[in-house]
Amino acid sequence: MHLAGSGRVIIQLSKELVEGQVLCDEKGTRVAKVNEMIGPVSRPFASATPLTNNIKKYIGKNIFTSEESSANKPKKNRRKKH
Repeated sequence: MHLAGSGRVIIQLSKELVEGQVLCDEKGTRVAKVNEMIGPVSRPFASATPLTNNIKKYIGKNIFTSEESSANKPKKNRRKKH
């Protein structure tokens, strides 16, 4: 991970992710949320929004995809249209 001047983190990926996917550390702490995929397909990167105020401690560390990603989870408490 690398902290960009915009406040987002740039993450080198080992596999392609989907936008909106949540990334966690080895303990399951939510670290960042993927905004967009960037770079070539052979060496993908993602731009992500930090979900913690202490994002600097994760720079250079491995992070993982969350099993319960908000990109794949249905929205709760949505009103049904009649």
